[in-house]
Amino acid sequence: MARIGVEGTLTDVKEALKEKGHEVIDLHSEEDTGQCDCCVISGQDKNVMGMSTASIAGPVINADGYNAEDVCQMVEQKLG
Repeated sequence: MARIGVEGTLTDVKEALKEKGHEVIDLHSEEDTGQCDCCVISGQDKNVMGMSTASIAGPVINADGYNAEDVCQMVEQKLG
């Protein structure tokens, strides 16, 4: 399965992704994104972790307004 970076506040999303067999990495800094196939952010801060440029080639999913299952489906669609 994929390696997914998830912002720290999204505990429910982390658990749901782990249940689906994905490897979940906590996003603490910009360097963490380099190891990920996809990243999930809370959307509460548009300049996540002080990053002003995209440092990941894969998709970034904004989880704002979605439940954990919705986010899992979006991740799987993007990586599909």
